[in-house]
Amino acid sequence: MVKETFISKQAIEEMLALSGPDALDLREKASRVRDDCVGRKVYFRGLIEFSNLCANDCFYCGIRKSNRKTERYTMTYDEIMDCARFCQEAGYASVVLQSGERRDPDFIRFVIKVVSGIKAELPEMRITLSVGEQDREVFRRFYEAGIERYLLRIESSSRRHYQRLHPEVMSFERRRKCLEVLRSIGFQVGSGVMIGSPFQTLGDLAGDLLFMKAMDIDMVGMGPYVPHRDNLLKNWNYDAEKTLELSLNMVAALRIMMPDINIAATSALQALDGSGREKALSAGANVIMPNATPLKYRQSYSLYDNRPCVTDSPYGCRSCIMKKIEESGFLPATGEKGDSPRFLKRVENNINVCNC
Repeated sequence: MVKETFISKQAIEEMLALSGPDALDLREKASRVRDDCVGRKVYFRGLIEFSNLCANDCFYCGIRKSNRKTERYTMTYDEIMDCARFCQEAGYASVVLQSGERRDPDFIRFVIKVVSGIKAELPEMRITLSVGEQDREVFRRFYEAGIERYLLRIESSSRRHYQRLHPEVMSFERRRKCLEVLRSIGFQVGSGVMIGSPFQTLGDLAGDLLFMKAMDIDMVGMGPYVPHRDNLLKNWNYDAEKTLELSLNMVAALRIMMPDINIAATSALQALDGSGREKALSAGANVIMPNATPLKYRQSYSLYDNRPCVTDSPYGCRSCIMKKIEESGFLPATGEKGDSPRFLKRVENNINVCNC
């Protein structure tokens, strides 16, 4: 087992700035660390994007509440259950229920109904929920309903940078506090950031990785910033090739810093490179989230432009990703829950790092 070592912020910045053969060497090192700590299995999270209604107005997002061009939808209970059944049949032992951020009582009740239904019919299915900031009591109700994992992307761990990407009513401190509350309740806690977003520096990104480590995050989904034609930052000078390289370096650096966590090869990487997810696996990632959302809703869950797989059926996505994983030399871990080794270690040692 590889032991964690302290890496300074300056050293992290130097890793992130690597390019060419030096960057490949970094990713190969991270791949070896991943092999030693979590193996070459790739775990699946069937992604169900069940609603694109959102109460937030993040400047970078295609489904922000002020975007009147987006066709809004919320899947029915039966549609979500059908997706969960498909995930079970496909060998995805875990699903991600993801939507825009809402906090109204009707939404909370609906989420709990859905989770309770999945757990009643598919009791072995792991559920990750990603529906944004909530009060402690709501988080507790989610946990008691059967949700084991919660993903809340911080998007940027720099307060200064965070505020440049969000309206004033959104609070960096409130979002960070939610991560602490999630940990105190007992969730496997996931977070993540946008890489290459407007106004961001290498120092910001190095700080993001140190934030993940300081918060002792169990699972991370870091994706590249990809512009959306209707967001408020669409005219930002964007370099897709540079963003891809930076994203892969971020995955590699985090794997070296936190050897035993789960790291997703995010779908947004495919928007930059058709083999982006496979390249992230080779840089140290070990989780894939194939899209299980019905085709009729895919185009409307438009967080960014050029989203991949919006015309592929859930069955087509499964066939494609299984083939790519095997061709890349990894092992598709169908039927395996793939809990974060870091989380399991914490539970075994009865450690609560947040004390909140």
